[in-house]
Amino acid sequence: MSSSGNQQKRNGLTHFLSGASSGLITSATLQPLDLLKTRRQQGTHGSLVETFHHVVKTPADVVKLWRGTLPSTIRTGLGSAMYFASLNHMRQYFSRHPIAPATESSGKNASALPRLSKTANLTTGAFARAAVGFIMMPITIIKVRYESNYYSYSSMMHATKDILKNDGMKGFFYGFGATAIRDAPYAGIYVLFYEQCKLWLTPINTTGSNEASASKAVVNMTSGVIAGVSATVITNPFDVLRTRMQVRPQDYRNTWQAARKLIVEDGMKVFGDGMGLRVARKALSSAITWTIYEELVRWSEKTSQELIG
Repeated sequence: MSSSGNQQKRNGLTHFLSGASSGLITSATLQPLDLLKTRRQQGTHGSLVETFHHVVKTPADVVKLWRGTLPSTIRTGLGSAMYFASLNHMRQYFSRHPIAPATESSGKNASALPRLSKTANLTTGAFARAAVGFIMMPITIIKVRYESNYYSYSSMMHATKDILKNDGMKGFFYGFGATAIRDAPYAGIYVLFYEQCKLWLTPINTTGSNEASASKAVVNMTSGVIAGVSATVITNPFDVLRTRMQVRPQDYRNTWQAARKLIVEDGMKVFGDGMGLRVARKALSSAITWTIYEELVRWSEKTSQELIG
């Protein structure tokens, strides 16, 4: 195999492992926010405070906030690995075959990824997320059901068997329409805002010093928070639909029927349920994940160059 082919394989593996590592760390850290968001959106409790007290009734119950951590970390770790690997592959392709001129500014920025046009940033983020979302859907269903108190599952295996028994294989894909409508635009909007924010925030003069490396991490983190908040607010209604369809498929059969039912029964305000938690979690999650990912990629590439040199 040619050296070019070996380099592409190493490059793909770097992005896969960096994505997996960042996803695992972020998921385990922020699991309590994810669990509270699921409980809040399933519609069985009132305020966020009431939801919290329903889960944590005594100090010893704090560990219950990490219920569902295993399926969550598996889903997020593997999903992040596949997402970043496929996103990198698509971005490499579009950098060689641009569909529009790359974003302005010829100076260095804080990104470890190829610079693309705004259209390509939006497109690659959306397509990569939709594809990975479909592959990871069964794990997502198990995670949501297990986190919910609507079901009394004793284990993930119990949840898996119950879904197969009652719904068959299609049960593992409930809510995919709403998930895709939420995740694809979220990822596209996120990548677009993230890359644009980095261009705005990156200092004009950078060096190879440790101070410059720290500056890049700060730029990436800040850009991640801004992009995460913006994309989360825009796509929250679809997250509410997805949660209801996955937790109570017998009541919410498809995206349009679920939307009509929610509006009739609860009004438009229902689409804001869980937004505060989701904004907090997604903004932090995306910012931490992307910052760790880019730093790991940058470190790996620097190490490889030093070994070769």
